[in-house]
Amino acid sequence: MDGIINLHDKKVIEGHLRGNTGLHIYSIGDLDDFYFPYTVWYGLKAGNFISAIALLYTAVNPPVLLALAPENELYQLNKLLKLILHLLPSKFYSHLTPGTEEILLENYKLDFHGDYCKMVLKENRLVEDTLLQTYQLTFYDLPKIRQLFHESYPDNSFDPRMLETGMYFGSDADGKLVSIAGVHVFSQKYKVAALGNITTHPECRGKGLGKLITSRVCKELEPHVDVIGLNVHTQNTAALKCYKDLGFEVIAPYREYMAELK
Repeated sequence: MDGIINLHDKKVIEGHLRGNTGLHIYSIGDLDDFYFPYTVWYGLKAGNFISAIALLYTAVNPPVLLALAPENELYQLNKLLKLILHLLPSKFYSHLTPGTEEILLENYKLDFHGDYCKMVLKENRLVEDTLLQTYQLTFYDLPKIRQLFHESYPDNSFDPRMLETGMYFGSDADGKLVSIAGVHVFSQKYKVAALGNITTHPECRGKGLGKLITSRVCKELEPHVDVIGLNVHTQNTAALKCYKDLGFEVIAPYREYMAELK
């Protein structure tokens, strides 16, 4: 029988998401045991197949809904969203493929947080850290990490637990952390990583630190994953240029909203 189902079988979920790995890097990475306990998966069943998947990630407050699909699967995704509206929390953040908003607007007020694009590393044009300016960050560095985010990226989504991945790196100037890059998702098992929480102190921008620190994370990830991606605001032209210079390419648009029950 067709309809919505809660998905628990990682192989079934992965089988659908691998149809577009770049678009679904976050969701694929969340199949890893490090993240999976904090996930709720909804699927649209069509015969013996899953035709759409939506993920609710609950490790953060408010939780995050990932409802993404290529254009040719948008109809199925909208059908799924319509069927799970009554199951979603009263407030959540969301990453949505354009064209899905109308479904959520039936029950939710949406606060638009911007147009974004997903990028994937296609060519290796990474920068070498010849002067050894970058270093791995640990929990010991947490106070200065928080200070940098406070001063240069107050709307960050940094989760200190992610330092356990060993994939956060920084660069100092005059004894102060001035640039950082890390990951939102990293899974050796599923061979994917999504970069995140990348920022440089306003007083130190324009010196190539963004390229340097992003390159360091990518180089550390490359032996462990097959696909490296990231999300970036479409109006952040400096970041877009930086990532394109390093070999990242835009693969899909999406939008971010805060949703709250009417």
